[in-house]
Amino acid sequence: MSNYIEPIARLVNMFTKLPGVGAKTAQRYALKVLSMSDAEAQNFVDAILHAKQNVKLCSVCGNYTEQDPCKICSTRDHSIICVVHETKDVDAIERLGEFKGVYHVLGGALNPANNVNIGDLRFAELFRRLQKGDTKEVILATNTRVEGEATATYIARFLKGSGIKVTRLAQGISSGSELQYADEVTLSRAFSNRQEI
Repeated sequence: MSNYIEPIARLVNMFTKLPGVGAKTAQRYALKVLSMSDAEAQNFVDAILHAKQNVKLCSVCGNYTEQDPCKICSTRDHSIICVVHETKDVDAIERLGEFKGVYHVLGGALNPANNVNIGDLRFAELFRRLQKGDTKEVILATNTRVEGEATATYIARFLKGSGIKVTRLAQGISSGSELQYADEVTLSRAFSNRQEI
């Protein structure tokens, strides 16, 4: 991979394990770490360890949290549940400052081609939440790629006839895109103009 000595090559290799980080970016990151003072490097290490030791998944919604249940689940309206693929999608919607309900993080999307099936995602937890009877609306905020559409369709079919309103974000988000990359105006418009399915 490179002509770097073993400690640098090892650091580069660790950075390449991060999503979206190729070999050249990993080399830049590794060299940046080496240029840090000992105190800066220790702060970097401490931040990673602190997050690993203190952040967990909310037992209700599956979002990252320090407390369980998370602040959103503890303080918000449980009659509206917004279903998303990943925790990063929660952050994208929260940036809008408009949604007052709670979330359910599935942990991915249905994708049998990549061996991601119903049992691999947090569907059972979602359906248990819905059986409590206090949910009036489920907003399907899955992405618009084939996997996201399949996931939304599965949930909508499961809830058909349940009396729970099922809506989908309006098509302001381009097909095949992910929520985290949508600009706030587009995401806000898609959220406001969601449609019942």
